[in-house]
Amino acid sequence: MARMGPTKSAAVDRLAGNLLKLARIERGMTQRELADVAGVAQSTIARIESGSRQPSLPLLARILAAVDLEPRITLAPYDNHDDILDATETRLSAAELEERRENQDRFASALRQGAAL
Repeated sequence: MARMGPTKSAAVDRLAGNLLKLARIERGMTQRELADVAGVAQSTIARIESGSRQPSLPLLARILAAVDLEPRITLAPYDNHDDILDATETRLSAAELEERRENQDRFASALRQGAAL
């Protein structure tokens, strides 16, 4: 049986929040606007997006349905790609990890600048 490494575990923990944030941004809405159309408190949206609250699947579906979206869940074989990356990172020195993070930050900054054009 496969076990999730820290990278994949963190992604799973943020899944609902990331879905809501993506849906909200795609619709050009604020948290308050999404909350109003979904009939929930703005603080509920904020807590889900921050990861401090995990909504039930029916609640997540109801919020998404309010903006004409629906979650679609499929089952697929476990992909251990992130687990392999996690194992690789444990073998890197502190300097190598810092260099990797700096490179990732530069790449993300370049993407943001390109998206703003």
